[in-house]
Parts: sequence; C-alpha cells; structure tokens
Amino acid sequence: MSAGVTNKNLDRVKTVLWMIMGVWTVVTVARFGNGIGATSGLTDVAPWGFWIAFDVMAGVALAAGGFVLAATVYIFGLHKYHDFARPAILTALLGYIAVAVGLLYDLGLPWNIWHPMIFPQHHSVLFEVAMCVMCYLTVLTLEFSPAILEHPLFSHRIFQVALKYIKKITIPLVIAGIVLSTLHQSSLGSLFLIQPFRTHPLWYSPIMYALFFVSAVGLGLMMVTLESLLSSWLFNHKVRVELLAGLGRAASFVLSAYVLLRVGDLWRRGQLTEENIASWQGALFIFELLVSAVIPAILLSFRRVRYSVPGLATCSTMVVLGIIGYRFDTCIIAFSRPESMPYFPTWTELAISAGIVSGAVLVFIFFNENLEIIPHHGPKPGAGPDKSGQGVGSSSRAASYATDYAGVYFFTPARRRYSLGFVIAGALAIGLLPEDAIFGPTPLRVPVQEGRNVEALAVKVDHPMRREFHFAGLSGTVPAAAKPEPVTVRMIDGNRNWRFVPFTHDDHIERLGGQESCRLCHHQNMTFDQTSPCYVCHRDMYEVTDTFDHRLHMHKLGGNASCAVCHGEGPGRKTRETSLACWQCHGDMVVEGSIVPRAEGGLKGFAPGYMDAMHGLCIRCHEDLSAKDPEKYGTEFGRCDVCHRDFKDTEHRRMAPYVPMPPGHENMKLTRKN
Repeated sequence: MSAGVTNKNLDRVKTVLWMIMGVWTVVTVARFGNGIGATSGLTDVAPWGFWIAFDVMAGVALAAGGFVLAATVYIFGLHKYHDFARPAILTALLGYIAVAVGLLYDLGLPWNIWHPMIFPQHHSVLFEVAMCVMCYLTVLTLEFSPAILEHPLFSHRIFQVALKYIKKITIPLVIAGIVLSTLHQSSLGSLFLIQPFRTHPLWYSPIMYALFFVSAVGLGLMMVTLESLLSSWLFNHKVRVELLAGLGRAASFVLSAYVLLRVGDLWRRGQLTEENIASWQGALFIFELLVSAVIPAILLSFRRVRYSVPGLATCSTMVVLGIIGYRFDTCIIAFSRPESMPYFPTWTELAISAGIVSGAVLVFIFFNENLEIIPHHGPKPGAGPDKSGQGVGSSSRAASYATDYAGVYFFTPARRRYSLGFVIAGALAIGLLPEDAIFGPTPLRVPVQEGRNVEALAVKVDHPMRREFHFAGLSGTVPAAAKPEPVTVRMIDGNRNWRFVPFTHDDHIERLGGQESCRLCHHQNMTFDQTSPCYVCHRDMYEVTDTFDHRLHMHKLGGNASCAVCHGEGPGRKTRETSLACWQCHGDMVVEGSIVPRAEGGLKGFAPGYMDAMHGLCIRCHEDLSAKDPEKYGTEFGRCDVCHRDFKDTEHRRMAPYVPMPPGHENMKLTRKN
C-alpha cells in the first residue's frame, strides 16, 4: 500500500502484530540461549506439547488450502476460482515455513533438523512426514515464484526465462503438491496408530490417517474462505460471495463425510458406550464435533447462509477453531499421561507460537502490498478513493513502488509506531520472563541413595546377557528346566525409580581376581575409609558434586592462617586452581591400579554425576573384557541392555524391571547391606 493510502484497520493490525513480534524476539533469545526447559513446560514424560499440537499438527492442516485450491483450479478445471489460488498457495507456503520454524524451537538439537535427508528411516511414519513436508515446501516455493518474478525488480531476461519455464511446469508441480500433501496430511494421523492405549478411545481410530486427511480438506476450503474475508477487510477488496458460496457448499459435503467417517467408525468398533460418552472426555468430544463439522455442515447446506458474509465468516471460524481443537485433543488433552506429571503450556510457549504466526501474517501483508497476490475487482463498497484519488489497485502499487524506493516510506509515522510497539512489548516481556529463562535453568537435585541387596534366581542365557535374574515381589514362573541358581544381587537404583540394574557384587569379585580386584572399581577412598562406595562421593544422580568441605579444612588447619598450607604464600587469588590436589595431603586417597583414570590436574574435590560415573566405569570395563576375551564375553558385552534389562508387563500396560520370581517367593526378605 502506498504511503498516501490510509487504512486504519491494516494499521492497527500491523501494530499489534509487531508488538507480538517484540515479545517473540525476547522469548526466542531465551529459548535458544538457555534451552527448552527454561522456556517451556515440556518434560521427559511430556516430550511434546503446544508447539507440536499447534505449530505442526494444526499448522500443516491450516495450510491445506494450497493443495485444495490448486487441485480445484488446475486438475478439476474450475478456473473461476483462479483468483483464490495464489493467496492460498502463499498461505500454504508461509504455513509450512512456520511449521519448519516451529520445529526448530521444539527440537533439542535444532541444527540437526536436516538429518532425515541423510539418515533415512524408511519404516518410520515420522520420516515420511518430514520428507514430504520438505519436498512440498520446495514445490510451494516454485508454485509461488511467478508472483515474485513478475515484480519490476526481476525484469532481467534471466528471471523472465525462469518465469516462463516455471509456468510451463505448473501442472506437474500441482500434481506433485497434491500427492505430497495427501501423503503427509494423512500420515500425521498415522503417527498415533502405535499408541492405542494412550489415546482416548473417542479419538483413537485405525483409520486416523483418513480422518486427518478428510478434515484437512474441509479445513482447507474454510481457511481459504476465512482468508478471503479477512483480506477484503484489511485491503478493501470486494468480497466474491458468489465464489465463496461454492467453496462453502463443497465444504459442507466434506465435513459431512468427516462426521460420518468418525462417528461410523466409533459405532462399528463399539466405542460409543455410555461410559465414554458420560465422561468429561465425552462432553469434549461432542462439543468438538459440533463446532468443527456438524453445525457448519448444516449451516452451509442453506443457500442463504452460503451467500451471507456473516454466515460464511461464522462457519469458517468454527471449522478453523474446531479442527485445531481436534488436533489439540488428539495430541494433548485426550492423550494419557501420568497424573503426577501433567503438562500445561507456559506463556512463553504461547508467545513463541503467536510470534511465528504474526511473522507469517506480516510477510503475507508485505507480499500483498508489493506484489499482485489478490486480483482487484474494484474497491470495496464504501471504501472510496485514497488521498491520491486512486483506488487500491495496481496503479497505486506502482506508485507505492516508486515512493518506497525514494526513501520516504522507511521513516513514516506508521513505521515509527510499529517500532515503538515492538520495543515496549519486548521490554515488558523481559520483565515477565521466569528466572530460569533469564539466568538459565536450575538443575533439579536428585540425591543418590545407597544400593540394596536382594535375593534372586539366576538363569543362564545366551550372549551378550549371560544371565537372567528373577526377583521376589513380582508374579511369574521360572522354567524348571532352566536350573535357576540362587544369588544375592545388588540393586543399583540411585534415584529409586525402580529401573534398577542388577549387579552381582560377589560374582564380580570372584571373576576379577578376589579381594585384590576391589581397587579396580573403588578408585578413591574417603578419609579414614577403604573401598568407599560410589554414592558417598557421587551424591547427585546427574549433577557434579563438590566433595570438598572448605570450612572444615580451615577449622582443622588453624583458621585463616591455614590458607598458606593449601594455596601457598605467594600473591594472587586463592582458588581451587592454585591449591594442592587432595591426594597431596591425603596420601591414601588414590587407589593404585584402578581402571578409572585420574582427573587431569589432580583431584580438586569434584565428583561427576552418579549416572555418568557408573556408565564410565561399567561400560569401559565391559568393552575391555569383550575386546580381550570375545569367546567368553561375546562381541556385544558393552551393549546397554546387558545391564538395563526391562520386560513388558502387558497385564498392567507398564514397563517393569526384569523377569519375575516363581510362585511361593513373594515374601522373600529384602535385605540392606550393612
């Protein structure tokens, strides 16, 4: 829009969008500066949340208008809808770019987003989605490129030749886009087929791929309708009611098919039970289905509603919000998680998604102001001419082009207002950021507890496991032919989550050389102690522990005068780096002959996390034994499942540790090492 044109609606919208972008910028810095945990409510139990549900699951569906309109115009030959094709393709392009940007926030290692291209997992549905989205993004870029190449900036012969050839391959591009969209729109539903016990019965379906695809087609038609209505409001375009009514009629049929498919499948499988419908999930299911499909499909079946701007606006808004709700319910609300670890999105998660959408809308507005995206059929009734006496059309766009590059447009009051809103909103966001988002996340301490001894039965198995353990307290049987051997097993379960590792302490002593082998693992002794257990120094499950008590040493060595004992008498700051190593005073602290290497620079009182220490010790030893004696230990003795052995308890639908004890051993005494 030229500098002389005044559009208050557009001006207000852009001001709000730039304010949201200010908040988004601040939160983005916090997200990539301090990690996912500092800016989201995601956990190991809830590894996906609002970003996946909205930015990916709903975002891909919202961009479905691109392939729906392309098929309508170029495949089915309904050229009267040609005016809607380019805005729909632009919306789809920006939508898929927003999906890719959203994934960068959700991935723990965002710089690895390109890995599916070189590490194909052809059995994975998610791999198919990733590749289809990347390919379709390329197709959309080519489909939209004529709108850019038609701009006066690209009048050079090279660009015009490229424009000519791109227009020649329009039909192949459209066909590729339809195929790719059909694949990944349906595959988003297939992602949940492997989770029948975690997705609520009213949302789970063996034909989820079909439900996701059909709902995306209906949403695409209504998204094009809503976009056209909003564009007419923002840019003073004439509303093409006669064409939008046709889209509404098609949407009525598609939404009706979606309802019949979804309800019919639930009825056929016997899931429309009183128990399911009477629950709060049942009420949510009914509300979602009414808003997303039933009510809009009925309303759009009436000619009077289809040819009414308020009717089209109401129905399209209901479908858009309803299908977004369907994706949210499937991903989050109707998805089972432990009650003790619920998920709720933080305001920073919402701000990031809102910022991504705002950025896409601003780019859409920019293209509409500078390119021929929406054909103009005269000004909107009542809009009148602009201050220059021209309508909002191609002539005013040409004037805008000349004015913009004259340098005047860059310092207009509107742009100063946008900048001011951006800065103020960003400053407010800084004040509202949680402490972890500013200073970095504070690690949660997980104290390590002493291991416990328990009686078990050991059964010989093949490499690399060697033995299988059967514990008390878990129902089951041990085959008599297995000849189980009673053993005492130490349960390495430092954080008490019952995902323990069975460690045969006495057996290790015997196999590694008797009592002399203790030094191999117990590599450091605490003062006045021998073979100190691991948990004494490695006191936190994941974080480094400071084992040095500075105050105690000052007290024992004579107060402030003792500084010279450890740090010397020279000038300079007294730090750990300038102090003696622990073993230089405590000569018996370091155990000679240990397989654990000494710390560089000597012991300074830091002990790594318990998990890292145990992995470094056990895995290194297992790999060495496997390399030295592969006949006895096998070549895969260093594998994770040699120590971490879980079995599936199908009765209770949970993962439980190890193979159960035979009947009659339920009351075996659980003892603790003294």
